[in-house]
Amino acid sequence: MTGILENYSLKELNTFGFDVKTRYFARFASLEEVSEFLNNHRISDYRYMILGEGSNIVFLDDFDGLVLHPVVRGMDVIREDELFADIKVGAGENWDRFVSDTVEQGYSGLENLSLIPGMTGSAPVQNIGAYGVEVKNRILWVEGIYLENNEKGRIFAEDCKFGYRQSIFKQELKNRFLITHVCFRLDKHPRFELGYGILQQEFRKKKRQDPASLRETIIEIRSAKLPDPSKTGNAGSFFKNPVLPVKEFGLLQETYPGIPSYPADDKIKIPAAWLIEKAGWKGVRENDTGTWPNQPLVIVNYGRATGLEVFEFSEQIRTSVKNQFGIDLEREVNIV
Repeated sequence: MTGILENYSLKELNTFGFDVKTRYFARFASLEEVSEFLNNHRISDYRYMILGEGSNIVFLDDFDGLVLHPVVRGMDVIREDELFADIKVGAGENWDRFVSDTVEQGYSGLENLSLIPGMTGSAPVQNIGAYGVEVKNRILWVEGIYLENNEKGRIFAEDCKFGYRQSIFKQELKNRFLITHVCFRLDKHPRFELGYGILQQEFRKKKRQDPASLRETIIEIRSAKLPDPSKTGNAGSFFKNPVLPVKEFGLLQETYPGIPSYPADDKIKIPAAWLIEKAGWKGVRENDTGTWPNQPLVIVNYGRATGLEVFEFSEQIRTSVKNQFGIDLEREVNIV
């Protein structure tokens, strides 16, 4: 039976590197272990949360409750034909390692999402995306267990309510459905997404035009712009890129003719990094908290910053952007 550990350090389970603890902690290597745990513990007795590698979270203080940590491993091709391969992956697999494995085995579709931190089970929760690709377009279904009644479930992609950095797992099923497996459909014949100018430009410099070269290009671009969480604490993009109605964007464009933008269905997406930089926050540092010099969308912990300090720093940025542009920046990270 999976037991409960007490006063467990979460320093290695949050990429900001905050030195916080949880009162109770339980780790699960299989769906069966989760089910056994739920049979022996009344989950409603605890304040609880599901935590992977903590790549999208800010702890303001110690967590006075129970952390559920799934580490289900494994990667299996469950169906394959001439065009596609359906791959079932354990939620506890490291995301970038999984992407690397798919490329090495000749599958394509996830290269643009290379070097994104976190576990594979977190990918559908956040509907991770980068360089024109969102993971929702590769997910067939998500499997796990409902914590309230210990029932196994499989939720197909069309029922996951995927949106921009959004899913049912961040809304109705937040901390109610523990993901143990995700199934992806990948291509056996590459179809590259090269919509971003810098990506197309750098990819064409490669000697080979294959998934491995595209992954290599993505890693080079991200490494040049973003801090390595193992060296400098951060959670990647701290804010979402705001999406505005066309009319509202037009009014903003009159004041700022050079404002960059991208189409987002029937609306317009603006890079939050541009707004933050124009508001004067690029490379700003206050004690051990600051924005990364090469990417102001990333807030970092230079060593001894606390979660509260990072949160208060982010609130200053939000206020500044709101005052200058009239736009409310929405955080990507979860505040606990």
